[in-house]
Amino acid sequence: MAVERWTDAMLDSLASSVSEMRDSIGEMRDSIDGMKITTQALLQIAAQNQRDMELFKQRQTESDQRFNVLLEEVRYLIRRTDGE
Repeated sequence: MAVERWTDAMLDSLASSVSEMRDSIGEMRDSIDGMKITTQALLQIAAQNQRDMELFKQRQTESDQRFNVLLEEVRYLIRRTDGE
């Protein structure tokens, strides 16, 4: 088995590659941190939108119920008027 000796140029090239990889990993970490922050913000917005939608549905249901009560009262009054 032949042993290959590392030259200064080879070591410099390896060091440069390692340095570039370290920089790339640092950039990836920054990107991941940014994505985590963005994801958390989007989750908070989605949760708020869901709460708003539930409140809207509750108000809509209450409004529908009031409308139905009024409609029944109008129908009652019409029947009473027709009977006279």
